[in-house]
Amino acid sequence: MEIGIEVYVTQSCGIGGRLRQLPEDFRVEEVLTNGSKAQVESSAIQQIEGRGRYLVCVLVKRNCDTLIAIHTIAKKLDVDEERIEIAGIKDARALTAQHVSIGRMLPDQVAQLKLNNIRLCPLHFSNGKIHSNLLFGNDFSIIVRAINHASSEIVGRMEGVRKELLGLGGCPNFFGHQRFGTTRPITHLVGKHMLHGEWEKAAVTFLTEPSPYEHPESRRARELLWKTQNYEEALHYFPFRLIYERQMLSHLAKQSRDYIGTFHRLPKKLRQLFIQAYQSYLFNKFLSQRIQRGLPLKKARGREFKLKIDGEEYVALPLIGYNQSVSTGEQGEIEKRTLEKEDVTPQNFKISMMPEISSSGGLRTALTPLIGLKIEKPIKDEFNPTRKMVQVSFTLKKGSYATTILREFMKPQNPIRAGF
Repeated sequence: MEIGIEVYVTQSCGIGGRLRQLPEDFRVEEVLTNGSKAQVESSAIQQIEGRGRYLVCVLVKRNCDTLIAIHTIAKKLDVDEERIEIAGIKDARALTAQHVSIGRMLPDQVAQLKLNNIRLCPLHFSNGKIHSNLLFGNDFSIIVRAINHASSEIVGRMEGVRKELLGLGGCPNFFGHQRFGTTRPITHLVGKHMLHGEWEKAAVTFLTEPSPYEHPESRRARELLWKTQNYEEALHYFPFRLIYERQMLSHLAKQSRDYIGTFHRLPKKLRQLFIQAYQSYLFNKFLSQRIQRGLPLKKARGREFKLKIDGEEYVALPLIGYNQSVSTGEQGEIEKRTLEKEDVTPQNFKISMMPEISSSGGLRTALTPLIGLKIEKPIKDEFNPTRKMVQVSFTLKKGSYATTILREFMKPQNPIRAGF
């Protein structure tokens, strides 16, 4: 499904290959502005000194969605999900480590948790909770497998892309596939319906829109619900892994026309994500068309929006919201035409029926700097014996997606099949 990314910025050939054959192939470790790094190898500290309103922990998860991990932890600890705070959402199909804070919690309570693919490691007490302003970025260590080229060809192609990206001063700051749903990229479609007040369409899209890449049992359940529209019956066959879908179905089974109410059954972070995903889709469209027109990605032209990164000014594009206008000049024309085609205005982002998910908008740089890019020598892929694999590592600032960098190196024909 379209997510608004329509162009590559590099001309060099890609290496192909596949991501995430194993969750460990995609390793993400969060870094805070104070230099604290959440490490996959973290273990619980035996004795935690000091006091504070919040217990700060490292959450290590494998092959698990961040919001579902928080839901699971909250349920096990018997606390409200709102008491668990994070700095950012991490990849689901990956091995990730991030900071979390839990209000009014003791280390012993956390240490007793026994969960599949989820570990909580207490670090210290704090009077402040974890939030996005504390996030610097993420360290990535990623293995690309099943590459069907000779080692020398892989090295040559990757070096070509690397030189082009360094020449640009970074990589296009697209929102990656996981922003929209890795195997079922529909969150932006749900968000667009919510913006237009089409709550039934939003709910039906979330519940029934199938994907050929999701689990067959989930796909069959969605297709059957689309045919029957029987929410009560659907509770008998919707898989338990579809936690949020089942929460919505439980509400609709009792009040079949209360579509706004059924969204209130979902965590606020998830409801906000629908709106943010549509903002992200629009941003991707804006940036794609800027690249297609050959407009500069780093230096602003005229009175275009700008943001500073480490003292350097970068051109910025709008994340459309009720307080965020379009750009000036040629870029502004691109954005106006896109919004007209989408039949959406900035004021649509003020959602009267659910004001807590309204978005005022903001700015995002067109480029993201690549920090510490390192490419290892290709070696034999033990899981695909006739193919090669290569490891890539780098750091990105918060809000940027590793898959947008890997997309330039791999140039996949089918991003979802390639593990994006």
